[in-house]
Amino acid sequence: MSRIGKKVIAIPSGVQVTLDGQTVTVKGPKGQLAWTVSEEIEVKQEGAELTLAPRNDTQRARGMWGLSRTLVANMVEGVTKGYEEVLELVGVGYRAAMKGQALSMQLGFSHDVDIPAPQGITFAVPKQTEVRIAGIDKQLVGEIAARIRRIRPPEPYKGKGVRYAGEKVRRKEGKKK
Repeated sequence: MSRIGKKVIAIPSGVQVTLDGQTVTVKGPKGQLAWTVSEEIEVKQEGAELTLAPRNDTQRARGMWGLSRTLVANMVEGVTKGYEEVLELVGVGYRAAMKGQALSMQLGFSHDVDIPAPQGITFAVPKQTEVRIAGIDKQLVGEIAARIRRIRPPEPYKGKGVRYAGEKVRRKEGKKK
């Protein structure tokens, strides 16, 4: 039995959940998200609570049970609080700035790296060496943060690059004379 799947999803006030067959639509103060649950999972709404249960006892149904519950719970949290990822730029001359809605970064290349903001994502640059990515879709926020980090990942000798806030970079010892 899935411990995560058994948990009930509490729907806070101000959030509206609509079930249309296998499609779950969550509407809240920050926006609206929709996701189609797998056919093996049954979704029920009872008052201000959502419960998910597997329709049969196959391995795939049990695996999708916890996943589906987590994704629906993330949608509810996203439309109420939203999600944010913070990236740090470490290195001499590494900095970020906003160009309209797009993010422009100088990361030691011969050119600036410009990243347009996808639908539902907002960039903020409180400091030149800090980038904040915010949105209501947890998966999309994490994906954009990973793509930005992949442009210049932290290297192990000096630690230069783009890293998540609080990320520890294992440092290697350099050459010896």
